[in-house]
Amino acid sequence: MSKKELQPKDYRYVVFSDETANFSFLTKSTAKSEDTIKWTDGKEYPLVKVQISSASHPFFTGEEKIIDTEGRVDRFKARAEKAKALKDALENKAKKAAKEAEKKAKANE
Repeated sequence: MSKKELQPKDYRYVVFSDETANFSFLTKSTAKSEDTIKWTDGKEYPLVKVQISSASHPFFTGEEKIIDTEGRVDRFKARAEKAKALKDALENKAKKAAKEAEKKAKANE
């Protein structure tokens, strides 16, 4: 199979329309459509209706969900404090055990 056979044969100008955002753009595509629309240059092009585009997608419009970074930081700090408290408790327990062993050693002498 040659490279010419791999290329799409129906690559043409198509208008994509996001009707929720009242936004359309003209680009080349192989997308199939039976609808047509008259573009600003006076020519008629196939029309592909899309549900979401850069005009309505939250990432591009800047309306994306705000991440709760404060909550994450607070939870991280709480876990770190809990781990430190557990470490301190284990160290104290080890010190007490060492003192008990030392007292027993002195008593046995």
